[in-house]
Amino acid sequence: MVAHYKKYILEFRQPSGTSRGILRQKETWFIFINDGQKMGLGECGLLRGLSCDDRPDYEEKLAWTCANIHLGKDFLYASLVEFPSIQMGVETAFLSMLSDDPFLLFPNAFSSSEASIIINGLIWMGDLDFMLAQVKDKLEQGFSCIKMKVGAIDFEQELSILKGIRNQFTKEQLVLRVDANGAFRADAIEKLHRLAALDIHSIEQPIPVGNWREMNRLCKESPLPIALDEELIGVFSREDKIALLEGIQPQFIILKPSFIGGFTGAKEWSTLAQERGIDSWVTSALESNVGLNAIAQWTYHNNFKGHQGLGTGNLFTNNIPSPLTIENGYIRLSNKKVWTPLEQILF
Repeated sequence: MVAHYKKYILEFRQPSGTSRGILRQKETWFIFINDGQKMGLGECGLLRGLSCDDRPDYEEKLAWTCANIHLGKDFLYASLVEFPSIQMGVETAFLSMLSDDPFLLFPNAFSSSEASIIINGLIWMGDLDFMLAQVKDKLEQGFSCIKMKVGAIDFEQELSILKGIRNQFTKEQLVLRVDANGAFRADAIEKLHRLAALDIHSIEQPIPVGNWREMNRLCKESPLPIALDEELIGVFSREDKIALLEGIQPQFIILKPSFIGGFTGAKEWSTLAQERGIDSWVTSALESNVGLNAIAQWTYHNNFKGHQGLGTGNLFTNNIPSPLTIENGYIRLSNKKVWTPLEQILF
């Protein structure tokens, strides 16, 4: 068995803003496995500036993984605990190689093009006109859930956008989520009350990570349900995961497999949360269509309910051509389109 890796730069169609800055490119890495008969493909969805494995030795660890691919998935996964995106790539590559179709990882109704997954439409930060144009576009596309990034422009303007949406659609007609990416500070509780008045479904990561006591207070006092996102990154052991969930007691957690130990890590987080009455949903970490396909199949396989954050495939101009299609707020694998041949991705 041999393995290779390849760096790939995804280009955003237009600059996409978060409270941490503007994204124009997204670096990702592919792992290819070949046992002499079959080839497998996995994506290591690193996100610079956010992934806990954004380290100077990242490519060195990728090379080590490929050199030791013969040691098997379980050994490699255990050895890569501080490199969750590589764990994800290894898990996916082995699933891919064991399948008759390298893009069929979890045989189910979604992967056979018989079912779809309901998703949210994502509104990136920018100036007022840009954000309003995105909202109009998502509504015209038929999304029943919109998630808006907040914290970059004036909060009053962001509220105005949300009020405009809510004036047109009730909470039964349109689910509204917001994602602050840790942008709120001392006035967080006041902002949460104002958002709650607009029947917002939930807010992701209202304050910066690491402030467990304050986050716990917000989760107890906020009229708006809180979802942890970045807070989960870099928490490796089962004991530390339990401590975080019980120390903060959020209403939701966001599962991004590339950030939290692949499918194995995401499943552990989900199970621990469920045992404590905490719900979760799955979100892409801006992977290419290769990683997005794997995550979508896993999401359906594990029967996650509600709107998932899997609508990122159209963000890039040079994404890997695939059968993934978004129609009326649902993602599905079209049986009328085919994947790019594996050899083309490799070379």
